[in-house]
Amino acid sequence: MPRSPSIVPDLADRDVYLVLDDFGRRVGRAWRETEEESTDKRTVIADLLDGHYFNPTRVVAFNAGEGWSRDVSEELADEIVHQCAQDGDKVPPLLRGFVDRHGNSRTKQLALPLMSAA
Repeated sequence: MPRSPSIVPDLADRDVYLVLDDFGRRVGRAWRETEEESTDKRTVIADLLDGHYFNPTRVVAFNAGEGWSRDVSEELADEIVHQCAQDGDKVPPLLRGFVDRHGNSRTKQLALPLMSAA
């Protein structure tokens, strides 16, 4: 029996990350449109940190080629906290609610660089 053509896009062999954004009571929530090339994990985290989203409420990842999807909100919230701590920055105010809702409650202690007395 012949197979029907795949509807999976060319980037099917990679994970795709999408952000659900809350625009408030009047407009509601929507999955944000984004360019196909801007849906990788690193870019989504950078866009979150740069304030490209109004009030992110959830992040999902999927891989159509592998046939899976999952909520990655906790994972990204923890990575945002970790990255901010590494950079010596505070979590941006627009992400505080997202991190508070989804972040792991166990705070990670970052290693401090050792300085030699010269």
